[in-house]
Amino acid sequence: MTCYCIGRNYREHAKELNNPVPERPIVFSKPASAVRLPGQGAPYPPFTRDLHFETELVLRVGMEARKLSESDAWQAVDAITLGLDLTARDVQAECKEKGHPWEVAKAWDGSAPIGRFVDVPEALRTDGVAFAAYRNGRRVQLGHTADMLFPIPALLVYLTRFFTLMPGDLVFTGTPSGVGPVQSGDRFQAFLLPELSPNGMQSDAPPEALPSPDGPKSERALLQQMLLDVEIQEG
Repeated sequence: MTCYCIGRNYREHAKELNNPVPERPIVFSKPASAVRLPGQGAPYPPFTRDLHFETELVLRVGMEARKLSESDAWQAVDAITLGLDLTARDVQAECKEKGHPWEVAKAWDGSAPIGRFVDVPEALRTDGVAFAAYRNGRRVQLGHTADMLFPIPALLVYLTRFFTLMPGDLVFTGTPSGVGPVQSGDRFQAFLLPELSPNGMQSDAPPEALPSPDGPKSERALLQQMLLDVEIQEG
């Protein structure tokens, strides 16, 4: 299994890190050893003092795929989830300064915790879906796939120009704005919000604080949409 990751796929995220907006997808990869499944936790590695979280929609490839067209790209995806692209930001900055690849900053063991998989919502194929991430019960990221610079079919077309995607491969599709530092012991929970339209991102946004399981039924509905629940552990 290989994780194919897309960098700077949301304009506002590129801006928050003072990076130029790319003209084509930025691709890097993570090995299978980077993935942490639900319940496994994720490490805070000893070689960084500036670990950051980036919450992303993750695609699971369900067939061998090469040279896809946009019209058949969705056939290659059999499930989705949410995941974190954990990034050693200080190490990445050093790599950028020297013109080196990013793998030592982004592809280390445990750097890609993912949540449970669900079927591809029909909304994702049409208008897109929203997702939100909470750190220690407070919302830190809210994104919508409609805001991607390179939509999912275009990403799959681009990837399969160069790589043959295999069943079980993962595609991390990029993170919206709101990334930030991680501390050991932090708990991250991420939620898929298929009913939240791009126009409702402000007026109908999920609450700033994560609802209690004992709260009103309307608030508890959000908890049922949780895909990712991971704790950062001292590595």
